[in-house]
Amino acid sequence: MRYFLELSYSGKAYNGWQIQNNAPSVQQTLQEALSTILRVPTGVVGAGRTDTGVHAARYVAHFDAECPLEELQRFCYHLNAILPWDIAVQDVRRVRDDAHARFDAVEREYKYYVSPRKDPFRRDVAYQLIMPLDLDRMNEAAETLLGRQDFTSFSKLHSGNKTNICRVTRAQWREQDGCYVFTVAADRFLRNMVRAIVGTLLDVGRGKLSVEGFRAVIDGRDRALAGTSAPPQGLFLTRVDYPDDVYVKQH
Repeated sequence: MRYFLELSYSGKAYNGWQIQNNAPSVQQTLQEALSTILRVPTGVVGAGRTDTGVHAARYVAHFDAECPLEELQRFCYHLNAILPWDIAVQDVRRVRDDAHARFDAVEREYKYYVSPRKDPFRRDVAYQLIMPLDLDRMNEAAETLLGRQDFTSFSKLHSGNKTNICRVTRAQWREQDGCYVFTVAADRFLRNMVRAIVGTLLDVGRGKLSVEGFRAVIDGRDRALAGTSAPPQGLFLTRVDYPDDVYVKQH
């Protein structure tokens, strides 16, 4: 029986989602908790990697159980009791036996938070950049990200991707609760893509790069043309969407 777990986590204490040698990861922590509850070694497969220090407001992973799980909300309660404070499971849902948390996802959404003032309560969840930013220019540049195109300029080098083509459906900055928030959604993301985009858009906002120059970065298909990646603590995975038919209706 295959199940999707919906969870959230703070990435501060972890070397990303994926299991690492001699370093804590969200995947390993979740696997150990599931194995304890199910009393059998249990692996989990995530919707994708998140880098060291990156957070997730809504992440999805799948696991297999030998028998149907009874009382799914009670299962969540007991799983949360074992997990550390910085990982929380919101829901568990039965899915088709061939459903895949990564490959069946049709769209993902990230948000990046920039605090324009020093704030001790946001230092772990936002990039504190205390300088004027031109949001109108940043949004004008962000519009050029929309559509299906090659994002090599914003990809981590030597990632081994079969293709760097992604289809971006939303890319927009707005002010929210005293922060500048960038929301970007796409059918897929490359490693380090969002942080590289944000770092380059911040160059536009600071006047170091024109809107036309940002477009040239995309067209150049060269990581050396883009700006420095924004730091990880401001980045959150906020949504992973799947077709309705991956879920099994519970009777």
